Formats: sequence, C-alpha cells, structure tokens
Amino acid sequence: MKIVSTKENLQILHEDNHIIVVNKRVGDIVQGDKTGDKPLSDVVREYIKEKYNKPGDVFLGVIHRLDRPTTGIVVFARTSKALSRMNELFSNRETKKTYWAVVKNKPRESSAKLVHYLKRNEKNNTSKAHSKEVPDSKLASLDYTIIKELQNYTALEINLHTGRHHQIRAQLSAIGSPIKGDLKYGADRSNPDGGIHLHARKLTFVHPVSKENITIIAPTPDDPIWNAV
Repeated sequence: MKIVSTKENLQILHEDNHIIVVNKRVGDIVQGDKTGDKPLSDVVREYIKEKYNKPGDVFLGVIHRLDRPTTGIVVFARTSKALSRMNELFSNRETKKTYWAVVKNKPRESSAKLVHYLKRNEKNNTSKAHSKEVPDSKLASLDYTIIKELQNYTALEINLHTGRHHQIRAQLSAIGSPIKGDLKYGADRSNPDGGIHLHARKLTFVHPVSKENITIIAPTPDDPIWNAV
C-alpha cells in the first residue's frame, strides 16, 4: 500500500525561516512531471501556507530531486536567498550525502570505491554504467560499505562523490548487486509499494544564512526489511 505525503502527514525533519527539509515517501514526486500527480513541492507549499497563515502564493524553491521510488531527505528553500546559496552548495558538491541501500546479491568486497562512466538513455529514462569512457558518458564515483547482512539481502551505506542520473542504481547493478525492488536495474521482483530500497539517509551542509553546520538524518520507511537494518 503506497502512502503519499499530504500537508497533514508531511514528515518534516528540519524547518526554519529559510529552508524546510522533508523525509520523502515512496510515492512522492519532488517536482511536477507528465504524470500530472501532485508534487511534494506543492504539498510543502500548502503546509507552509496553512501553518503560517500566509496570503497569496508561497515561495518555495526546489534545490535537488530524488527519484520517485527512492525515499529520504529532500531540502526546499523558503527564500530566494536560501535557494541561490543552496543551489551553489549542491552544484559545488559542498554537501555530504549518505544513502542506504538494500541489495539482493552481496558485493564481493565489504567496502570499495566504484568508478564508472554513466551514459543516459533519455528514451527509457535509465543510465548504463560502463567501465571505460564511452561517447556522451559522464564520470560517476561512490564509496560503499556493508553495514548489515540480512537473511536474503545486504544493507550498504553509500557516499556519493558525483551526482549523476540514477547513479547509485546503475553502479550497484553494474557490480551485480541491484537494489531490492529496482526492476529497471535488474531486481527480480518489484516491491509491493512500487518503491525501491534506496534511502537518502543523511545530509550535512552549512546553513545558507546562519552558516552553522547542519546534519539531518531521515528515519527509514517502516517495513520489515528496513526495520531489520
């Protein structure tokens, strides 16, 4: 059963005058797309409008996105100043992002750095990881560490060094360890809620206005496998 976020059930991880950080559910899309489903950005706007009794349009800037089947941390800007500064932090890779993933086949090494060249296929909205550079490919790198071995699955902690389209999904698939539920990248079956076991777990950054260091941790979804991790 897929639950999407509404202004009543939003999972807010941090909120101040300049930014608001939400724990995204499986069914949420961050920004509007061709499905026409209500995006998380609109839900957060409604929440702010109601909570602070704001007249007229509420400003909310989308700084980054998460794939629809992925869960975890999404940061929005509440002011234009915060938006431009957060955009800079993300584009200059001055944020530290940690993901958790549950994979079917245990990787050969308990921790490793993966380096591939990712080529995006716009037609079917996937990226393929190549071991050598190919035309129109982009360098992708991440580190992973095994954090827990479950009966049929393995949980990994992943630190991203680049931010490519479907990067974690494609790179783990390339080493023979597709993410649980990720049919697009080689999982043998889907998850009941249509999601995948990839979660944006932790984000560390310098606040765009107060300049303090902020670390945000998002609780994992409530399901038997995440609960075991």
